[in-house]
Amino acid sequence: MTLLQAERDTLDSYLPGLDKYLQDTPLLELESPGAGALETFRDLGGPALIVPAEYGGKGASLLDAVRIQRAVGSRSPSLAVATTMHHFSVASLVELTAAGNGFEWAMLTAIAENSWLLSSGFAEGTPGQHILAPTMRGVPADGGIRVSGVKKPCSLTWSMNLMSASVTVDAASDGPARTAVVLIPAETEGIERAPFWQSSALAAAESDQVTLNEVFVPEALVFYPQDSDSMDPIQARGFVWFELLVSASYLGAATNLAERVIERGRGSEVDRAGLAIELECAAAALEQVASTAAETHDNDALLARALYVRYAAERAIERAVMSASALAGGMAFIESPEIAYLLAATRALAFHPPSREAAAGPIVRHLSGQPLML
Repeated sequence: MTLLQAERDTLDSYLPGLDKYLQDTPLLELESPGAGALETFRDLGGPALIVPAEYGGKGASLLDAVRIQRAVGSRSPSLAVATTMHHFSVASLVELTAAGNGFEWAMLTAIAENSWLLSSGFAEGTPGQHILAPTMRGVPADGGIRVSGVKKPCSLTWSMNLMSASVTVDAASDGPARTAVVLIPAETEGIERAPFWQSSALAAAESDQVTLNEVFVPEALVFYPQDSDSMDPIQARGFVWFELLVSASYLGAATNLAERVIERGRGSEVDRAGLAIELECAAAALEQVASTAAETHDNDALLARALYVRYAAERAIERAVMSASALAGGMAFIESPEIAYLLAATRALAFHPPSREAAAGPIVRHLSGQPLML
């Protein structure tokens, strides 16, 4: 079995034709702003990947989604990162539907039928904040709330059909403000989009700027976490999906470098086997958490394990890409801008929240028996 064969077979079983398209398109073309990968993903039904079959989706499990994101990341890191944000938002909707909190099932059906893409307007890229930390504020309005603020970067800025975001909602009276998660149709009046992302790395993920100017969100599309003493179960489950899928995406990009070294016989057999061992161990850890998630009822413990393997994957990726690039050799680095690109792109996993430093305290407190509060 070649490296990534199982992952690419899984991708082909759910989204036939996507891997071939990605393989046949030059990497730096896929990674350029305005590349056609997102549109191809949409045309092939990718937005419905993890929507349950009962709502018209493809019903991919977390385990299969981890494998698929690694396969996609090995061809186009930008597409993998962008679609991770979509899948994270959809996974949260799935959890809301399972909890029976409203008509989220109708949104899932619409996503599957129309191939809608959901952006993730949470705290990515904001130092010291976790995924749910609000960057926008809402005020009560008749039948809902009005939201204002700026999210930069915001994944899928230009291709999104719906925006999911965290919002601090002012109390209607003298009570405390509350954190809410909202869903907003992308063409709602008051939404403006603008360029923001300046780096060449991951530019095709469309992580630009979205500004909301008193955007009305009906109450049916506003979700409030259950309490402040522990992680809301829906939040926690959504974060598990995010941490595993984003780690798999960057692991795929790192595996691209390893494939180049192995296929070209660079270094010794010990060197090449070492790359595979490093990356496959990280993949096995991600898959283990993914495979047990559905049967794990302790959400704090599940999220903690997802964080453990995410940070372990970060280190494995760092070691593997440095080793692979050295084995590829200086001339390969000079002659192929793709190697330099992959070196830069794989490092970005460390920039997704929560950072290792930010999570250290909550993890240690959880290990002493306290609830896990990011």
